[in-house]
Amino acid sequence: MSYYALSGYIEVPPKALKEALQRQPNGAFLVQGMGPLAIHGQARLGRLLFAHGAGAGQQSPFMRQFVTSLAAQGVQVLCVDFPYMQQMQETGKRRPPPPIAQTLDQFAQWYALLADLFDEPLWIGGKSMGGRVATLFASKQPTSNPLSDSAVPGVVVAGYPFHPTKAPDKLRLDHWPAIACPMLILQGERDPFGTRDEVARYTLPSNAQLAWLTDGDHDFKPRRFSGLTQTVLIDEATQVAASFVRAHCTGLT
Repeated sequence: MSYYALSGYIEVPPKALKEALQRQPNGAFLVQGMGPLAIHGQARLGRLLFAHGAGAGQQSPFMRQFVTSLAAQGVQVLCVDFPYMQQMQETGKRRPPPPIAQTLDQFAQWYALLADLFDEPLWIGGKSMGGRVATLFASKQPTSNPLSDSAVPGVVVAGYPFHPTKAPDKLRLDHWPAIACPMLILQGERDPFGTRDEVARYTLPSNAQLAWLTDGDHDFKPRRFSGLTQTVLIDEATQVAASFVRAHCTGLT
């Protein structure tokens, strides 16, 4: 039996997913030909497709804490594992992610499937690499009418990888000017992929809002002498995210 079956994921074909969600709105499904999908919370404020980082999937401690806290704030969170992560979970062996273009294509397939299931707009976002993929996807959406039903309404990123840790000059910002929707970047002040001092020197588009987590690292872990904890910073981040979604969300019933 597979890792996901043992974890309680129910196998379902894509065409039957909408009906399955009606029966089990907060279910965990293994979508045939796609992979695992777990849905958390109710969409009182909005609904967010949130992708994992490069080294850990939706079951990682950070993802579980972040998603649980955000769902408690009224944002329903839909989590998926990309194919390479599925292989990691099944084999127990680490492997690097594929080229970003391949992951972007997989993210686009998930968005096309899930956005069609709901009347309300579907936000996108992710942790680290997942957040980068979400911004790349947003940059490729039509910009003629950002408020149209088919447009991505907004992006929420936890720990954006502004640059590789050992290459601070290789910025991953070229596509940001093409993003028409509002963006929220939740970033630890000590994040090695983009510290507060580094990001202050960047020229960012006006639709990008940054929220800094005091003394946090890439996983929002502060140093002990700060008097803070990772749980406190994650809760702070999700409160900011929920307020951001509330402020920008349209069409929610």
